[in-house]
Amino acid sequence: MTLIHGRNDLVAGSRYIALRHQYARQVQSPHFAKAPDRSDEPAGGFERRSLESITGMIERIGCGYLVLDGQRKVIEWNAAARATIERQGDKADTATALALGLKRLVADVPVHFHPGSLSWVVIRSRGDRPVVLNEMGVVAHDGTCIVALLDRDNRSAANPRTLQRMFGLTGAETQLALRLALGDAPLDIARSWRLSRTTIRSQLASLFAKTETKRQGELVALLARISVLP
Repeated sequence: MTLIHGRNDLVAGSRYIALRHQYARQVQSPHFAKAPDRSDEPAGGFERRSLESITGMIERIGCGYLVLDGQRKVIEWNAAARATIERQGDKADTATALALGLKRLVADVPVHFHPGSLSWVVIRSRGDRPVVLNEMGVVAHDGTCIVALLDRDNRSAANPRTLQRMFGLTGAETQLALRLALGDAPLDIARSWRLSRTTIRSQLASLFAKTETKRQGELVALLARISVLP
């Protein structure tokens, strides 16, 4: 296997891929720039808010996350992380168990979770080697890093209230949109709700009009992007 060093390095093996991306300038984004000097700002307050913003986004898109300290101990996690680790056959009831589960998950992947990084572990199926992507220097300067667990079989959904506010959807249209985002077919939805095909098609036509989309695939892609919103 060949390792290519550079700013956008792609390391490819027969069963895994590790992508490294390091920003040329850490201050490119105001969200990750150095905290302003405020007399009322608690120590570490800015970095904590940045970390919470990232973990909140990860939570909204339905991914698991683990926050690791400078000694690579798990200090924070969400329910999705526990569920993902447990689907791999490991216990996930304590911080120590989560750390061991993560270690086993990436045991065959030559990648390190660097201080201040956001690392995405993309899981394809149980027992298979994951794809790992690292973003350097985007979290904190105290050695903290975030490991996001993206299970390809797990699908996220947009916030129903956000959908209604953005597009003026009715309750029925909102529920239809959420079912479509999960991959359900309109006719299957009609049967499960005991509605006629005409009713579902009418609601779907209204969804297309309100979201300014023309096809179901386009609508589902839009819903996936919106899933990151609160």
